[in-house]
Amino acid sequence: MEIELQVSTILSAFEEARSQLIGRSVVLTDGKAGTVENVWLDELHGLRVSIKGHDGKWPVSTVKLAQS
Repeated sequence: MEIELQVSTILSAFEEARSQLIGRSVVLTDGKAGTVENVWLDELHGLRVSIKGHDGKWPVSTVKLAQS
């Protein structure tokens, strides 16, 4: 039962982060800017985002500035 609670907690947090990030304008630490198109959960890097108009997925930790 403990593992099911942990999985449920992780998935709930992921869905909350996803809903807060998709559609938000961001600037990454490497200077790329745009709107978050999608969010993934990566077992090695945690949350990763894709930015509209840019190929690739970046760790959410590289988001320097997000639209408030």
